[in-house]
Amino acid sequence: MPAKDCGHHDDEEQLAKRITVAIVGVFVVVGIIIFLVWAILHPDKPRFILQDVTIYAFNLTAPNMLTSNMQITLSSRNPNDRIGIYYQKLDIFASYHNQQITLPTLVPRTYQGHLDVTVWSPFLYGNAVPVAPFLEEGLSQDMNTGMVLLNIKVYGQLKWKVGTWISGRYQINANCPAYISFTDRTKAIQVGSAMKYQLVQTCTVDVSLN
Repeated sequence: MPAKDCGHHDDEEQLAKRITVAIVGVFVVVGIIIFLVWAILHPDKPRFILQDVTIYAFNLTAPNMLTSNMQITLSSRNPNDRIGIYYQKLDIFASYHNQQITLPTLVPRTYQGHLDVTVWSPFLYGNAVPVAPFLEEGLSQDMNTGMVLLNIKVYGQLKWKVGTWISGRYQINANCPAYISFTDRTKAIQVGSAMKYQLVQTCTVDVSLN
């Protein structure tokens, strides 16, 4: 190979290396900037409040079958004044002593701006859901006593938004206790054949990497 061709080939290799180094350098700088912005603006997790629960049906039938039909009002507040939240997926369901008693209800995808509040009012259904015998016994006792503790649970994914930058997916789990009285009607408002319980109950919220 002529010396001129070798020199030209070396120049091309040097140029390619310089371009590669420059591109890598740009990505490193951008990554550092994003990390610094993220570290400075470290987001606070959203705050969920269970506003109320309206019970349309809540019946135990043999053998160990529970039918429940309810509507809840759940609010979420973004406490961050510089960070938005994209709720990618949120499933909501009711449970009793860690056993799911309704099907999960998917709420629409939502963007929550700085300091914004979002309110959802999904229906939760569970028709003839089999429960463990020991849970059926405990639930019967609770209903006879007059107070049942249900847990409204939220499970899904969210993303954070800082300016034009959007993070990867994070897992969100929320647990909202709901104390339902079946004997003291003064703690509820009758809505047709249903009973509405005003709770305004703070939920525990956990956000972690997906």
